[in-house]
Order: sequence, then structure tokens, then C-alpha cells
Amino acid sequence: MTAPTLDIADPAFWRRPLQARMDDFARMRAESPFTRSAIPNLMTGELDEFFAVTRHAELVEISRRPLDFCSGRGSTNISDMPAEALEFFGSFIAMDDPRHARQRGIVARSFTPRRLQGVLDSVETICTEVIDGFCEQGEVDLVEAFSQPFPLLVICDMMGIPRSEFDTVLRCTNVILGGGDAEMMGLPPGSLDPEDLDINALTATLFGAGIELIGLMNDLAEFRRKHPTDDLTSALVNAEVGEEMLAPEEIGPFFILLAVAGNDTTRTATSHGMHLLSQFPDQREVWQGDLAGTTATAVDEIVRMASPVTFMRRTVTHDLTLSDQRFAEGDKMILFYGAANRDPRAFDEPERFDVRRDPNPHVGFGGPGPHFCLGAHLARRELSVAFDQLLTRLPDIEVAGEPVLLDALGVPLVGGIKRLPVTFTPTAKLGDAS
Repeated sequence: MTAPTLDIADPAFWRRPLQARMDDFARMRAESPFTRSAIPNLMTGELDEFFAVTRHAELVEISRRPLDFCSGRGSTNISDMPAEALEFFGSFIAMDDPRHARQRGIVARSFTPRRLQGVLDSVETICTEVIDGFCEQGEVDLVEAFSQPFPLLVICDMMGIPRSEFDTVLRCTNVILGGGDAEMMGLPPGSLDPEDLDINALTATLFGAGIELIGLMNDLAEFRRKHPTDDLTSALVNAEVGEEMLAPEEIGPFFILLAVAGNDTTRTATSHGMHLLSQFPDQREVWQGDLAGTTATAVDEIVRMASPVTFMRRTVTHDLTLSDQRFAEGDKMILFYGAANRDPRAFDEPERFDVRRDPNPHVGFGGPGPHFCLGAHLARRELSVAFDQLLTRLPDIEVAGEPVLLDALGVPLVGGIKRLPVTFTPTAKLGDAS
């Protein structure tokens, strides 16, 4: 008997295993590319209506038409955020041109493969360091031991943030992308009951985390203006002759974007990737048997299947028709990347995890257009190194229990895994090798 489809606005929808959510999306996608829904606005108590976009072709079309479907109106979230919140948590993903083009262009100068080469080289060293931290134990929570610290250390080192501030950055980014999960916000379990929610306290916690990160980044930016090095912060605040640079008030929000988008997404992809390997042991065997020839396609297949970024919002700028459906100015289009990434119109056997899938036109880094993920190159590098080292250094690593998922209050921006127990044969640290 087929289970009834849950409303995607119901928090219970997002507290289930990934495959159960994708099964519901498949039923929605089969009926229409657009599903009308509504979600309670925690600020106003009213219902915010939206259209869930679940087919690949329509999501790609919306992404490539920013003049018709904009990013700078309201929020990247389903419900509109106050303007002051957008200044904290949006940066240029919540902007349209020309403001978007200006900020993204400044940052893009430092995100070319050539400029990132030092960071890309350091990924290998950081990964080795993190695995050295737990490889002798034989049993760990993969999220705590590896998925969580690895990408965040890469980001902090790239920005020039001292290791002494790592715990601060981790705590604040968990709050911002915790989806209202009490544990992620450092609160007792059950203290964020939707039936008895103190929205003012929740808002204060979110803003507090944002203010703390912006303060940290502003202090570092000020120091790097006077004492530049070869880190990304120095590059962003010390432009070469004729180049524009980020204004002081733009540095902090950009770092929040980088810290949460560049960290939490890779963390989630790593954890989901390990779980997928446990569900598809034949594909793990293929990958481990040919790491050099398989890693590139395997990483993109993890991103397709896991789709760490759950959604982004676009807003209709004028009355229009798309795929024979009429939309009015102001309609909210919520692009569900995971649903589009399993659309049988775009992928053969979309529910099969295939580490050699090629072609793989997934939208796990966003659809085509001005908002395609600027850090896709770095993310692919991190995931490639992560799995190459895990499958080489801990060749018998196995998932030892079900993943513990984010206990979100609504639709989480990143569908995170909080814990994933793994076991392996203990091995020596590489740092101890002589």
C-alpha cells in the first residue's frame, strides 16, 4: 500500500528519511511541475502561499530567467524576511542585478581555480589532519568527527580566521542553518515546540549568531587592511589598482553566506554520500575499485542524490505563463532541487545511485543563470578529497545505524544530518608515519 503524500509545508515531511521525501516528491512531480502549497509565517501567523517547482525543465527555465523570476524580492526563504535580516543573512544570493552582479563579480575574482589553487592544495592537508583526529578510534559519529569540521576548517583557513575561532564559527553557523532545531541552536530538546514558540526569542538567537559572525569578520577585515596576507579576506579588502572591493558593511554578510553555504552543504553531502554508499554496496565496490577513474562522476552523483540545498526561492516579476500555467506578479516559486534531480524526464533510472552516471545534468549547485553556485569548484574538490581519503585510509568504514536528521520547524534550507554512526578498523595516523 502506498503511503499518503505529506504536505511539503508540514515539518513532519522533512523529519523523515531522504528516500521517503523523494517518494512524495515523485508523486507530486508526476501530477504537475507546479504544486500549490502554503506555509505558516512564523513572524505574522498568516499563511504564505507558494508554488513548489519539482520538474527539472521548469526549474532550469526559471533559473535562467532572472528578469522574470527574481531573487531580490522578499527573501531566499519562502516567507519574506525583514529588510534588516536580509542584510545579515542574504548577501548577493538575495540580490538582483546590478547590485548582485557587482558583489558577485568582486568575489568571483578570488574564486577562480588559479586564485583558489592554494586553498585547493590545502584541502588535502586539512582532510588528512581531520582523519588523523579519529582514525585510531574505530567507531565515531561521522558528522561530529569528519563531515562537520572538515569543510569548515577549509573555509576558516581560506578566510584567514584563526583556529581559535573555529568553535565560534561552528556554533553560529549551526544556529543560522539549524532550521529551528533546538539542539542545533544550543537549546534543550523540545524547547522550540511550534505550538508554544517564542518567535522573539528565536529571532534574537538568529540575529545574535549573525551579529557575532559579522563582528568577528569585521575585526579580521580591519586587521587585514593594515596587514594583508594571501588569504581571501585580504584579497577582498585590498583591491588592486582599478579593481572594486567589497564595502566594509558587505564583508560580514558575505562571510555568513560563505560559512553557511560553503560549509553546511559540503557537510551534508559528505554524510549523505556515506549513507548512500551503505545503501548501494555495489556502487561502493565500483568506486573503491577505481578511485581515480570514478571519483569525479561519483561526487556529482552524490550531489544529485543528496541535493544538500533543499530549495531557493524566486519571485515572479510580472504576470506570465510557464508550461501552460498562469502566474501573477509576486507569486513565490520555490525551486526544490532534490525533486528536480530525480525527474525521470531528465535522468535515466533517477532513483538509482550510479557512481559512473554520465551525463549528469543535476542542479545540485543551482540551476543555470546568475546564481549558479560560485563555490562549486571548491565543493567538488572537498568531496573528492574526502571520499578518496576515507575509502583509502579507512577502507572498511561502514555505517552502523540510521542517520539522525534535522528536527526542523519548517522547510529547512539545507536538509542536514545531525549524526551518522560509523565503524572501521582502527589505523595509525599519517602524522605518525615515519
